[in-house]
Amino acid sequence: MKIGVFDSGFGGIHILKGFVNRCPDYDFVYLGDTARTPYGTRSKDVVFEFTRQAVDFLVNQGCDLVILACFTAATIALRRIQQEYLPNAYPDKRVLGVFVPAIEDVMEKSLNKRIGIIATQGTVNSGAFINEIAVRDSSVVVVQKACPLLVPFVEAGESETEACHLMLRRYLDPLIEQSIDSLVLGCTHYGILEHQIRSIVGESVYIMSGTNVFPEKLAHYLMRHPEIETKLSKNRTVTFFTTDLTEAFSTLGAQFFGAPVEADIVSL
Repeated sequence: MKIGVFDSGFGGIHILKGFVNRCPDYDFVYLGDTARTPYGTRSKDVVFEFTRQAVDFLVNQGCDLVILACFTAATIALRRIQQEYLPNAYPDKRVLGVFVPAIEDVMEKSLNKRIGIIATQGTVNSGAFINEIAVRDSSVVVVQKACPLLVPFVEAGESETEACHLMLRRYLDPLIEQSIDSLVLGCTHYGILEHQIRSIVGESVYIMSGTNVFPEKLAHYLMRHPEIETKLSKNRTVTFFTTDLTEAFSTLGAQFFGAPVEADIVSL
């Protein structure tokens, strides 16, 4: 059995690279729903349905463990998937998300309890970050900013352009003005922009980037759950699927993964 990684596009390939580097023995299956990205502008019901279809596909590809690398899917659909769908459809499978690990990490690293969040409109509208952080520590100040134009920049291969940098400045300046001491990159695509974001927020702000945090969280999860780990196959394979094989998926996906990305087109 394999580990499935799902994202709304190819931004999650950045996270997959971290998983493969940290846990190289396992078999991974990546699914990018490129045909329907971005998810951040979709309704909650649509995000749930798209995510459910992705889980179905990955389970049918032999995945016992599925990781929702898409923050929008993780914040909006994960709980319903875990509580309503899995018990009836796949009671022996597990679906995890990047949402809780991100919160655990940033709350540990935040020194002054002033956390900034940049994410898609759907993630911001869900209030998931604010609610979850408040449950853990109500004294933490959370400043959110929806960044609807960043995913299109990344998907178009224009993350290094001056226009993208100016857009980042527009999104980040209000958070800097609120004296944040840490920043969550609440969309997998944003990790690709991390060096530009760092140049804007400065060295003093801790950046929660999934490329470092999530692979360690996965490794620890597998150590804590031998009932899952022992069922996973270890042939060191990585298989890619996408719902729309664009030129960007192939070229930028390879850039993000650090190796050629050959994907099959599928319909969900």
